[in-house]
Parts: sequence; structure tokens; C-alpha cells
Amino acid sequence: MEKNLKENKMGTMPVGKLMFNMSLPMVISMLVQALYNVVDSIFVARIDDSVSAAGVNNALTAVGLAYPIQLLMLAVAIGTAVGMNSLMSRRLGEKRFEEANSAASNGLFLEFVSALIFLVLGLTVIGNFFRIFTQDPELYRLGVSYLRICMVFGMGLFLHLGFDRILQSMGKTNLSMVAQLAGAITNIIFDPLLIFGLLGFPRLGVAGAAIATVAGQWVSMVIAMLLVLRGEHEIKVSFKRFRPNGESIREIYRVGLPSIIMQGIGSVMNTGMNFVLSRFLTDGMGVAIMNIYYKMQSIIFMPLFGITNASMSILAYNYGAKRYDRLIETFKRTLAVCVLIMTAGLILFQIFPKQIVSVFDTKGVITGSGIRAFRTISLHFPIAAVCITCGTLFQATGKGFYSMIVSLLRQLFGLLPAAAILALVTKRLDAVWWSFIIAEVISLTVSMYYMSKLKKNELAAIKNLSE
Repeated sequence: MEKNLKENKMGTMPVGKLMFNMSLPMVISMLVQALYNVVDSIFVARIDDSVSAAGVNNALTAVGLAYPIQLLMLAVAIGTAVGMNSLMSRRLGEKRFEEANSAASNGLFLEFVSALIFLVLGLTVIGNFFRIFTQDPELYRLGVSYLRICMVFGMGLFLHLGFDRILQSMGKTNLSMVAQLAGAITNIIFDPLLIFGLLGFPRLGVAGAAIATVAGQWVSMVIAMLLVLRGEHEIKVSFKRFRPNGESIREIYRVGLPSIIMQGIGSVMNTGMNFVLSRFLTDGMGVAIMNIYYKMQSIIFMPLFGITNASMSILAYNYGAKRYDRLIETFKRTLAVCVLIMTAGLILFQIFPKQIVSVFDTKGVITGSGIRAFRTISLHFPIAAVCITCGTLFQATGKGFYSMIVSLLRQLFGLLPAAAILALVTKRLDAVWWSFIIAEVISLTVSMYYMSKLKKNELAAIKNLSE
């Protein structure tokens, strides 16, 4: 207990140094995670067993059609983890250690139940999902094969993120990095071995990519679990005589459910965009380009998320500790770094789109259209940096509802209607990409409104207590 009574470094270390120490391991690990997602698609794009009538690689399109469900799994896993992280960090800031322990145990329980639900869905309904987008039997077979493996063996994803957020909430992001790097390296090694049947492994094609993915997730889960359970930490996880705690679960989902909905909207958005691109513009090119874009943009967005994830723990801790000065300094520094990263991403996508797209397009079928897509969509990057940073502050202060509303407006009531209208009116793929800029402007406007409310109410209250 004596150890627990010491002030956590998130309340004492200089903010700039703290952010650097906490975010660097997370940025590195999330960059590696993004890279192995990219590597997946690069290898899948080289499976030449099947192509569409327009010459587009069916394996790449199948993985693109499966991506919304993978996003949904991530949304549930990350949203639950965000809720437990926010609650654990606030309780640590308030020195309520038993409640922090309860948040950890109940959060892991919720991650386990969520994984079981997706396992059942993976065995039952995913065939109907693919029939929405295609009647091509080969595309259907590839998609179902890939996604079923990811869903049935998704326990590694859910529990890894749960244990990972326990480490993050205590500021131990270097340990978090170890688990993520191990999983990423496992995936990268087994991708070519299982996809192409190298070194005596069976040639499994798209199914091999899925197996390599879940193998990496399970390796990360095991390592993160051992680091949490075997180490000396402020938070102690125990399932002896465990009973779900209604208060902890409500608090986790008070922040976590809006986050699940917010990130789940990304899945709905991706599904909707795939529908627009496959039904209104039927050559299959749009879905393939979207898949490439989302994998490549993750290289830009993952460092951003690494920084905001680290900042969320610092923000939540200092909000719970009523440290207004540290809260605001953390927010300003996070905003500046995120805008800088996204501006660099914008420049990269404007100058080198041909080199990026051609890595995935060995036959040159979609490179021209992909170049125009990358240059248009990337215009929203700096605006997204502001919106994501504001959303991090909303979640850290227990205002996950604000983030949910912003995302609903941006991705359901902004992006999809704009994309559908542009597709129907212009019949041009290039026009559809402008819907991303329209949606981000809507998001920025609403974010600024909620920021003003937060400043006048919750932030003003802790500012008065700090003075």
C-alpha cells in the first residue's frame, strides 16, 4: 500500500517529458501494427489465383469487403478498453485503488464476453454479410474464408487490448510496446509462409493471411497478460471469487459505449462506402482503392492514435486529480503534435501517391484512379487531427457522448449521404472521394461547439479548484 500512496508519474513528471516517454513506445508499436496490416495487403495483392472482369485482384477485394467487420471487432474491443482505461486512470488519480482494480477485472470480463459473441457470429451469419456486396462465388468464398478465421479466433484481439490498456493506464507504455511488437513480428513472419506455402508450410492463400493475423494477436495477448499478472503494479488483477460489478461496468460503458458506437460507426461507414462503390460504381475498382487507402492511411493515423492514447491516460489522471494546468498543457501539446503529423501525412500523400498505390497494384489496373483518390482524400488530414484530439479530451473527462455525436454526424450523416449523392449524380469514382472533406468539416464545426461547452463547465470548475 505504501507504494500505491506515492504520486503517480502522470501527476509529477514534466508534461513534455511525460508525453514523450509514454507516447514513443506506443507510437512505435502502433506503427509496426499499421505496417503489418499493410504487409498483409501487399502479400494478398500478389495472390493471382482470381481476378474480376475488370482485372482487379479478387483476393484484395475480398479482404476489403471483410474490413468493416474487422473494424467492428476493433470498435468493441477498443471502446471497452477505452472505458476501462479512463475509469482506471481517474481512480488512480483520485487514489481509489480498489476501484481501479475493480475496473481492470470487470473490463477484462467484458472483453471476454465480447469475443465470445463475435465467435458465434463468425460461425453463423457472415455468409449473409458478403451476399450484400457480391454474387461472385469466388469473391464470396475468399471473403468468408478470411473473415471466419478472424472472428472465430478473435479472443486474442480482445484480451490483448484489455491487458494492454491496464499497462497504459499506469503509464507503462514500454511494456505495452513489447507485447504489440511481438504480435506484429509474428504476423509479418507467418504472412508469406502461410499465404504462399514457403519453407514447407501449406499454401493457404487468403486464409493464410487470416491465420497469421490471429496468431499475432494471440502472441500479443499472452505476453501482455503475463506482464500484467506477473509484475508489481499499482493495479492488481485477480479473478478469485470474481463477480461482475454493476457499478464498474456502468462506469466503463459510460465512456466505453459512446467510444464503441463512435468507432463502430467506422465499420458502418466502411460498409456503406463499400456498398456505394460496389453497387453504384460496379467495376470493383473503388472497393480495392478503399482497401489500399485505409491500410496506408493507418501508417499516418496510428502514430496519431499512439499519441492520443498516451495523452488520454495523462488527461484522465490529471482531470481526476483536479490538475487544470497539467490537463491543459497536455491537451495543447497533443494538438500541436497531431496537427504536425497529419500535415506531414498530407504532404506524403500529395507527392508520392503513385509509388504508394503501385506497391499493391502489380498489373497497373487501379494506379491512375488510386493516385487521384489519395490526393483528394488526404486533404482532410489536418482537420482530422483537431477533431481526434478534441475527442480524446472528451473521453478523458468522461464526455464520451460528445465524441459519439461528432462521429455520428461525420460518418453517418455527413460522409455516406455525400458519397451516395456524388456517386448517383456524377457517376464518377473521383467525385466520391470529396465526401471525406465534407464530413470532416462537419466534424470540426461540432467539435468546436462541444469544446466551448466543456471549457465553460467541467474545465472551468477544476480551474477554480486549482487556483
